[in-house]
Amino acid sequence: MKGDLKSILRNSLNADELDLVIKSYDIIGDLGVIQIPEALSEHKRTIAEAVMQQHKHVKAVWRQSSPIRGPHRVRNLEWVGGEKLSQTVHRENGYTLKVDVQKCYFSPRLGAERMRIAGLVGDSEYVVNMFAGVGSYSIAIGKYSGAHKTVSIDINPVAVYYMKENILLNRLVGRIAPICGDARTTIADQLRNSVDRVLMPLPHEAFKYLDSAVAALRSPAGWIHYYEFAHARKNEDPVNAVKRKIVDCLEDFPVKVVEVNGRIVRQTGPNWYHIALDIHLEI
Repeated sequence: MKGDLKSILRNSLNADELDLVIKSYDIIGDLGVIQIPEALSEHKRTIAEAVMQQHKHVKAVWRQSSPIRGPHRVRNLEWVGGEKLSQTVHRENGYTLKVDVQKCYFSPRLGAERMRIAGLVGDSEYVVNMFAGVGSYSIAIGKYSGAHKTVSIDINPVAVYYMKENILLNRLVGRIAPICGDARTTIADQLRNSVDRVLMPLPHEAFKYLDSAVAALRSPAGWIHYYEFAHARKNEDPVNAVKRKIVDCLEDFPVKVVEVNGRIVRQTGPNWYHIALDIHLEI
């Protein structure tokens, strides 16, 4: 995400075109993923070359042409420069993550959040990651906490393939249990009343699965890490809005809300925010 593309592109685009350039982008391993407005489509190769000029190790650049969508959480990517590679190895926080950016969701922007969660996990805890993707949160927990085991569920078989690869790469066999399947079904069949901590890193859909997260927790108490995208106008607090929504919803469950801590993970667009809630419940 670092760097200013506009300074590199100043001699290639006119002033109006430069105003349309989206300066922030993702570097995932040796790949770049960037958004290019339709009005700049004819310059997409030039913009890709600028990314590779700024980041000498980048071998390929992909243009995001749709939001993340569907049960497998993938986005449409168009190759726009360099070698036509979509698999890479990304390194962050002392661990390694292999991913195919065309077939799996992964965001390098959440590295700090992954480490924050790992730091909250207690020794010997049993954790379930309901939407694990390639295992990024689970790998951080396995690497930096004393968790007994993290059950990592994802419905995307390609993501689970890479999750298994990442467990091997980071020498966490036996600490992380990968499962390919629907989180709701897996919890109902295998994990009811059995875990100390639940991760729900699926902001678009997590609310629909809150009942399953509660069902997974075992007595006497446990934690849910809940994520949601929230809109807030000027002077509105998106964190408090999500807190109220979740606390109101939990009143319908046989649990006691002990504590709810909320924070903005990042801003995702004008007046849009990625919110994290750490919810402590008595069962």
